[in-house]
Amino acid sequence: MGYTLGQAFTENVINATGPKASPRTREIIGPLIRHIHDFAREVNLTVDEWMDGVNLINWAGKMSDDKRNEGQLVCDVLGLESLVDDITFSAAAHAPDAHTATAILGPFFRHDAPHYPNGTSIVKTAPEDGEFTYMHGQVLDAATGAPVAGATIDIWQASTNGLYEQQDPDQEDCNLRGRFKTDENGNYSLYCLKPTPYPIPFDGPAGKILQMLDRHPMRPAHIHLIVTHDEYMPITTQIFASDDKYLKDDSVFAVKDSLTVDFKLLEGNPKATLELAYNIKVRREPEQKK
Repeated sequence: MGYTLGQAFTENVINATGPKASPRTREIIGPLIRHIHDFAREVNLTVDEWMDGVNLINWAGKMSDDKRNEGQLVCDVLGLESLVDDITFSAAAHAPDAHTATAILGPFFRHDAPHYPNGTSIVKTAPEDGEFTYMHGQVLDAATGAPVAGATIDIWQASTNGLYEQQDPDQEDCNLRGRFKTDENGNYSLYCLKPTPYPIPFDGPAGKILQMLDRHPMRPAHIHLIVTHDEYMPITTQIFASDDKYLKDDSVFAVKDSLTVDFKLLEGNPKATLELAYNIKVRREPEQKK
């Protein structure tokens, strides 16, 4: 089909970028405009369909706040965040001193999680069907294997009803989330729950997209982690229960084989029936490598 506004129109829009735009802005926005215009032509996008898309974006913005990022969840169900994560960290992940694999942040991260001493439980509202887990390990330098003292581990997870605490008024604030710092030997420890699979929220545009595409909303059982240290590259990742049936069919495409973990029976600990030993490898910031 021929269009009055063809490629010359698209190039005119791109060339309208002013001289003060940064080189990186030009590098990103030019192809973005070109791809969006070509997409509209390829699918013969109508005004009504375009407006549906605009309304969906607006809806995601209205639903988002400091406790839930619906725009990010839309990106997740379309696989975009996993792709960007791979593009960003692919080189580091395949280096000889590779750090622990990364995974998407997800929409329910909070910046205000409380700090706890090692050995503390993040379970503040205990579900009746929760399997309490003693999680522990070391943060290690990926190149040398040396323990990394003073690393911060930010951890959060959903409860067994499939809800994070900001979704559930029956959970105490900051339930199942906290921040821990490794000791002089790089060790950390805490009590949490064995995670369970759950559906992503269906009450917003991400859920609507899944329904339109006839896709299920389930995520495999997982725990979120962010590991930071002033001298090392930050790691945002997730770890997945190895016995979960959704590992090969994650609704947000985030599972990596190296991030599956085994929860093992634990005896002699009155606080937990399961144990998860998990070491995390971090890589020095490039300018500090010797």
